[in-house]
Amino acid sequence: MQQQQWQQLQQFLGIASPSGSEAAIGRAYREMLAPVAQDIRRDAMGNVIASLEATGSSQEALRVMLAGHCDEIGFMVQHIDDNGFLYFAAIGGVDPHWVPGQRLWIHTAQGPIAGVVGKKPVHHMEAEEKKKVVPLHQQFIDIGAANKEEAQQLVAVGDSITVAAEVFPLQGDRVAARGFDDRVGAFIVAEALRRLAQAHEERSYALYSVATTQEELGLRGARTSAFGVDPQVGIAVDVGFASDHPQVEKSRLGDIALGQGPIIPRGPNIAPWLFELLRDTARQQEIPFQVWAAPRPTGTDANSMQISREGVATALVKIPLRYMHTPVEVLSLADVEHAILLLQAVIPRLPAAYAAAVANA
Repeated sequence: MQQQQWQQLQQFLGIASPSGSEAAIGRAYREMLAPVAQDIRRDAMGNVIASLEATGSSQEALRVMLAGHCDEIGFMVQHIDDNGFLYFAAIGGVDPHWVPGQRLWIHTAQGPIAGVVGKKPVHHMEAEEKKKVVPLHQQFIDIGAANKEEAQQLVAVGDSITVAAEVFPLQGDRVAARGFDDRVGAFIVAEALRRLAQAHEERSYALYSVATTQEELGLRGARTSAFGVDPQVGIAVDVGFASDHPQVEKSRLGDIALGQGPIIPRGPNIAPWLFELLRDTARQQEIPFQVWAAPRPTGTDANSMQISREGVATALVKIPLRYMHTPVEVLSLADVEHAILLLQAVIPRLPAAYAAAVANA
């Protein structure tokens, strides 16, 4: 990955975007693609849709949608008690195990306010307490306020919250960060469009790269944007569970490792011909890849795209990720670059492959 692209990805990761509060990352997405996209718009759900027109007849061009969700998990202020402590609820799937002791940002109308999740000292805990996980609704945030009135001058019920976790380079090309899930997917679909636009090749397809919203709350942005774009082919880009670290079972997750290429899922959520095209293109282009068995709906934007309107031929590309839905998600930047290269190689092949699939249906 070139330095310019790495800086862009870091910018995405530095923007707080809990589900329902994606406006800031949407603006960054627009700024990234403004020099190359022929049209960029934001719909009522906050999805940002950047497009390239076909160079031939737009009526005959295959409509292709790429989707990467730009929202992340987080929290929301629910209650301020008399002593100025904040009680909160999860936005998306948060594991309460890792929350105590975290540093947080509360995103207020005046800007971000620092806070910490308080925790009872281990010295004062009974033996049974040490074995239990404190439910989220019993955890609290300390912003240093003296009382309720002081806290209310700074924070309001409904303010969103994110963990204060910076991008943290590890060894080699491995990087840890909050919210790779799935701001890396939004970055990948944007970068794929940018590279295809700059290739200056004939396009017999119209491409729509969408930064979707509220995926963590039920694939909501993908559902509305797919209805609006009305694609014939859709490819979602998300993260997938790596199994190359302790405490996971490869017999359940498959043999998925960082640095071995993007994951190409196979199953009922995926059009068979589209899986084969991704697989065969990766082989021809010598792009490393891994296959993941997906016997059920994948729990990604591919679900919503596949069943939009009369149905969409759908595929999914995943980036192997360790420690999903924690503040220290870890991935390999090589896998990110290989996913971009795969999309860049596959998309121009889609019109002929789609025509063949329809003819053989």
